[in-house]
Amino acid sequence: MLIKEIKGYELEKAQPNTSEDFFNRSEVTFIDQGVEKTFYLLYVRYFDEILNEFVPFESDPLFTIDEKPIYFKDVIGLICMLKDTTLKKRKRVYINEKKDLINYCKGIDPDKLKEIVGQIMKGGYELKTVQA
Repeated sequence: MLIKEIKGYELEKAQPNTSEDFFNRSEVTFIDQGVEKTFYLLYVRYFDEILNEFVPFESDPLFTIDEKPIYFKDVIGLICMLKDTTLKKRKRVYINEKKDLINYCKGIDPDKLKEIVGQIMKGGYELKTVQA
């Protein structure tokens, strides 16, 4: 599976009576068996404020690559896919519990994450996946 692009963004209200502005979305675009797909992780925006409870970084942006700031919302979908490659079969995942996000983030190597993001920015990162 070739991961081609990662990005994250804050959702905005579509209508006055909706709650989209409480959520962020992280996207991972990849090619699996010749088919391009995108995985969407929707999560509670509050998690950005307490990101150091999940990842070994102190503030947002987490780091910079080639002068481009990399934010928590940009990489959290990638982190989840790195932890559980079976997510490639799902189009969307919603996380609203801290414990769920903590489980996905356990054991993150910050240097390896920077290296992977750098490779994605230079054309892609080949992720070995569980066959299914």
